[in-house]
Amino acid sequence: MISFRRVCLRAQGAALHRHTTRQPTNWRQWHQLSYREFSRSFILASQSGQKPSKRVIFSGIQPTGIPHLGNYLGALSNWAKLQKSAEPDDALLFSIVGWHALTLPQDPASLRSARDDMLAAILAIGIDPTRSILFHQDHNLHHTELCWILNCLTPMGKLRRMTTWKSRLAASRNANSEDDVDDSLLNAGLFTYPVLQAADVLVYRATHVPVGEDQRQHIELIRDLADIFNRTFDTHGELPLFPLPIYVDTPSRRVLSLKDPLSKMSKSSPDTASRILLTDTASQIKSKIRAAVTDSIQGITYDPVSRPGTSNLLNILAACADNDVTEVAKLYANRGHGDLKSDVADAVEELLKGPRAEFEKIRYEKAFLEDVARQGASRAMQYSEATIHEVRKRIGLT
Repeated sequence: MISFRRVCLRAQGAALHRHTTRQPTNWRQWHQLSYREFSRSFILASQSGQKPSKRVIFSGIQPTGIPHLGNYLGALSNWAKLQKSAEPDDALLFSIVGWHALTLPQDPASLRSARDDMLAAILAIGIDPTRSILFHQDHNLHHTELCWILNCLTPMGKLRRMTTWKSRLAASRNANSEDDVDDSLLNAGLFTYPVLQAADVLVYRATHVPVGEDQRQHIELIRDLADIFNRTFDTHGELPLFPLPIYVDTPSRRVLSLKDPLSKMSKSSPDTASRILLTDTASQIKSKIRAAVTDSIQGITYDPVSRPGTSNLLNILAACADNDVTEVAKLYANRGHGDLKSDVADAVEELLKGPRAEFEKIRYEKAFLEDVARQGASRAMQYSEATIHEVRKRIGLT
């Protein structure tokens, strides 16, 4: 595990990677990639002697506090994999998106603590702030400036077709279905947050955006807004300002609640036994897994429809070892839930014990966390300043 005390000192002298907005020649045809294709394309280019086009990769996560197992096996583990597989010339920008959190009611003291929790957790799982640019979104005002400009270009019809606000409201209210919420609960910030998301990406002229399947609709909107801006402010003789970012479908297991395996694992659930947190001890993990909802059917099979609880445990076990879930299920065909739960608990503890120890080491080193965040924002703004300067010039504000 990297010593982040030393990392932070080295970060002070780290040079920012050269920024470029040149697009690949097959940009318009190649706007969706699986994670495997994303990595393989650059390996093939290297093997053929071609210099791969530089990628600017942006991804964000909300400051929800200490991550649960679903967060870890989703965005966070994919960030670590991206950092490991990226080409030396690639720029990696990972942001804690505090402004997005404000689209739902927040307690200020809790939000302040959650931001530090998330920053410490991202460092603890292996993100190196000298390799990746790690920062708080709200430390860079260029996001909100570009957001307003894009808002003025965004057709209302496009926003009305965005449906993810319903799932966010449902999750925040611990509702059983999206049908349980309606637009009487919708505020303007939540309705327009896809435009802020577009600004998050475009202010760095990102070429690739690794997100889950539920964000695919938003990536299409980002591409649409980039194209609208480029066509609206077409300066003869100059290249389009914004690339059309490529959606990278990141592989992640859908980790469900241990108590209600028909719902995603979530910190909004009032039952703390429904989730495993990064900070849970080995005994807490074992207790929660032991109490996880399964069924009374003999033998272990993977059947998410008929056996959601059992299938959830198999998914967790497979994800911890990065194995195929159907192959894992075969190993338990003649075994019981007791064996499965014991192995899942051991696998989860093995996965989390290193990051947990690192998190506990750095979480309350306030000066260290502030330094990492400040340096990350400074590096991020070296990218966004050039973009905002060009945006102002093209729209006539400078």
